This record gives sequence, C-alpha cells and structure tokens, in this order.
Amino acid sequence: METLNNYILLVDSYFGSAAWFPLLLLSVGVFFTLYLGIPQIKYFSEGWKILFSSGKDNEGQTSPFQALSTALSGTVGTGNIGGVAMAIFIGGPAALFWMWITAFLGMTTKFVEVSLSHAYREKNNSGEISGGPMVYMDKGLNMKWLGVIFAFSLLISTFGSGNMPQIDNISSTIESSFGIDPLITSIVMSLLVALVIIGGIKRISTIAASIVPLMAFIYLLGGLSVLIFNYENIIPSFQIIILDVFEGTSVVGGFLGASFSLAFTYGVARGLYSNEAGQGSAPIAHATSRTKHSVEEGFVSILEPFIDTIIICTLTGLVILSSGVWTEKFNNTFERTSMFVVNGTLDEQKDSKDILNFLHGEDSTLNNFSGDLNIISGKIQNSVTVLNNRSIAEEVIVKKNGLLYTGKVRIYSSEIDSDFEFVGKSLVKSAVLTSKAFNKGFFGSYGEYIVSIGLLLFAFSTVITWAYYGDRCTAYLFGESSIIYYRILYILAFFIAGSGFIDTEIIWNFALITVAASTLPNLISIFLLREKMKFLLSSYKNLHND
Repeated sequence: METLNNYILLVDSYFGSAAWFPLLLLSVGVFFTLYLGIPQIKYFSEGWKILFSSGKDNEGQTSPFQALSTALSGTVGTGNIGGVAMAIFIGGPAALFWMWITAFLGMTTKFVEVSLSHAYREKNNSGEISGGPMVYMDKGLNMKWLGVIFAFSLLISTFGSGNMPQIDNISSTIESSFGIDPLITSIVMSLLVALVIIGGIKRISTIAASIVPLMAFIYLLGGLSVLIFNYENIIPSFQIIILDVFEGTSVVGGFLGASFSLAFTYGVARGLYSNEAGQGSAPIAHATSRTKHSVEEGFVSILEPFIDTIIICTLTGLVILSSGVWTEKFNNTFERTSMFVVNGTLDEQKDSKDILNFLHGEDSTLNNFSGDLNIISGKIQNSVTVLNNRSIAEEVIVKKNGLLYTGKVRIYSSEIDSDFEFVGKSLVKSAVLTSKAFNKGFFGSYGEYIVSIGLLLFAFSTVITWAYYGDRCTAYLFGESSIIYYRILYILAFFIAGSGFIDTEIIWNFALITVAASTLPNLISIFLLREKMKFLLSSYKNLHND
C-alpha cells in the first residue's frame, strides 16, 4: 500500500499539488470575472429569484431548484467535512482563506461552464435531455477528441471524487461514533445507492431536493452550537486565518507549522474539491434544468460555491479553529501511510522544520529507522521517534492480534509487518478532526453524532449525483447500453472502499489527481468559448431589456 501511495503522490506532484494547477484555476476565474463584469456579484440576487421558479413550460427534466439541489448534493459532501479539515491539517488556518478566494472566483467559473452546458445540451433517442463539457467541446469547439479526454477523466474522477472518499469517510466516522463494523456500513449503503441510481436523473434530483435542505439544517445547527459555545475564539480564529496567509503557520501545540505554499496549494485544491468550480461535473446536472435561457441557469449556479464553500466550509473551518482541536493530540490507530519511525528523540519546537522537510521529501537530517524495534509490553525500547499524522506521536503502544506485544518488530525501508498495530496520541485529520471539534460545543460528546449524521447524508447525496455524472460520461464514450456495466463497477468500488480494504490516505490522494485530470480540459474549453459566453450574456440582457 505504501508503494502505491508513493506512486500516487508522485503523479499528484505534477498535477493537483503542482504550483501550476491552482494558479491556472484562479487565473481562469480572474479572467472571466473581469471579462464578464464581476457576474458573481452583479447577478447574485437574480440567481435567488430564478431558483424557485418551476420552469414547467420550458424544456427539461428538472426544475432550477432540483438542478441546484442535485449539483449541490454532488459538491456538498465529505469535502465540506473531511476536506476542510484535511486542508487545515496540512496547510494550517490560512488554507481557509484560499478556499474563500477559490470560491469567489469559482462562482464566475461555475456561471460560465453551466451556461455553456445548458446552451449546448442535446436530446437522446429516449427523449432525455443531457449535456456537459464533453458536449460543448464537441458541438461548440468541434473538438470531439477533447470531449473524449474530458469524459474519460471525469469518468475516472467519479470514483476518486464522488465515490470512494465518500464511503470511506462514512464508514470510518460511523465506526468511530457508533462502533459499527465498516463492512456492515458498506453493505447497507451500497444497496441504498444501487436502488437510487437505477432511477436515473429524475429519482436522483427528487431525492437530492429532499436531502440537501435537511442535511444543511442539521449540520448548521451543530456547527453554530460549537461557535456559540466557543464565541470568544471566533474573532481570534479569523485573525489567525488572515495573519498566517503570507507568513505561514508557526508551531502551535502538536501542529508543527505550515508554509505559505502548503496553505495556498491545499486551500485551492480543497476549495475546488469542495465546490467543483471548473471541474465540469455540476454542468451535467444543470443541463437538465427547465430554465428559459441558458444564462438564467448560470445565475442559479453562482449560488453553489457560495452555499458550499463560503457558508458550509467556513462553518467547518471556524468550528475546527475555535475549538482548538487542530492543535490537539487524540488517541487513534496509526495508518501506515501516515506513520514514520525515525532515529533519535525529537522535540516539537526545536525540530519542527526538520520534521516537515522530512515529511515533504526535502533536505533533512532525519533518517528512517531500519532494523528491529525491541518491544516490551507494547512499549518501544529503542531511541526512536514515531511520527503520525504530521505530528510527534505520544504514548505509543504496539499490539498484535489486539494484545500488547513483547518481542521484535522488523522495520526495513519503512515497511512494517501488517500484523502489528501501532496506537497512541497524535493529531487527527479528515472527518475525525471535524468530529472532535463538534464535541467541543453545547452537545458535548454527542456532537460527533451530528457530524456522523451530516456526513451520512452529505456523502450519500454526493455518491448518487456522481453516479449520474458517470452515467452521462459512459453514454458519451460507449453508448447508452454500456451504462449498466458502469453502475455495477461503481457500486463495487463503493463497497470495496467502504469495507476498509483501501487506506484512507490513498483514496484522498487519488481524488486530487482525478480532480485535476478533468479540470484541465474543461478550463481550456471554456476559455476557447469565451466569445460564445459573452454572446449568451448579451442576448439575455437584450431579451431582458426588451
């Protein structure tokens, strides 16, 4: 698993985690914001007005509200709970600032890609309307080859973004909160997802329109309870977000610090992962809407990054920061991809820079331990330091078959026999970090149950929406008859990831690659169609004025 994870990280270093990717994403957002006259502000109120219209006299399969709910159900998922926590975990508080910037610019990017998708949508032999970037690449640019690249990339991304990370977070969080075996969770959830996606976009949009408001209310209620309980830390949380933007985050508690580049890269990447602006997924849902003019559906889509990132992700980030859990160490079982055994005894303050350099593969005086660890009653006797989740682990215990181990543990090239289990105190990440934060409110230890319920609803809606995105990509590439095979594979991957057979770290890293792979051709295509987008907006203005 570690070898696979290292390979994925290598690939990701040239894509989602490379400096060019967030810069390109933000640059496109800046360009269209200026090119179209700051539409995210100018037409923000228009989006709310159109949202609740039925559009029953117009062609399409969903109302604007159903289309937005479907698209939101695809974006509001583990990225809002686990993704924000992961961004802060790696990049520090400043990562939240870059998520805001990504969301603001992403409102324009989303406006453009959705308007184009709605304008170029088409009707299949069954009378169903569908669209998406692959269609406007094909019909608008006459670049079917680019549409094929996008459709294939997004098809793979349905597993990395909409599928495996969702069930992985569901099963791990439910196990942590309720003690339910991940295998049982995986079986039940797989059956539910299968029952929904069989019904296609109509069933998916109906369920999404019911789930999205409910899940938002539950999560907002829990988050506000934490903020009110820790009200004195709200202003300081905003201060640390802003102050750390250009200088990075210093060592705080168990947190070893983070650089500007880490905050920027992970803030933008997680922002994209959360609101999907530029990725090209949401336009597939919006293409089915019954809005009269394509630009009107674009207005509705402006609301997506606002609701998803500006509201929900900000709430998650403030809860984590105001509660202080981002610097605390908690008991947990160490994942092999997040754990390192290094020579010597390290100090968090004195050796923080050296540790971070080591973790990032940069020049460092630290060396991986190789040889035999001497274990007596679970305690390591060697002069070594165990690093887990980007922190110095404390109270480390070694177990085998659930019992305290006495004997030797062979370590060679960072590889440790899977029979051994390492537990102790360290920083935590992803949805677990958010759960710990929700326990710091009025609900006390019951707060994590709100996260579990919210995560369940968030992730479930995301999974079913992304299944539809995969349906459309499969149909574009291989024809409508091939959809059944995609659905079978989708459910199978969902089950495997939820059963705990794949490491969490690997899933998250894979997701970053797939996001970048589908985003790049989409950003290129909407830039090439910029004049068409300006024409659509001008025609709407003329029609509206008349």
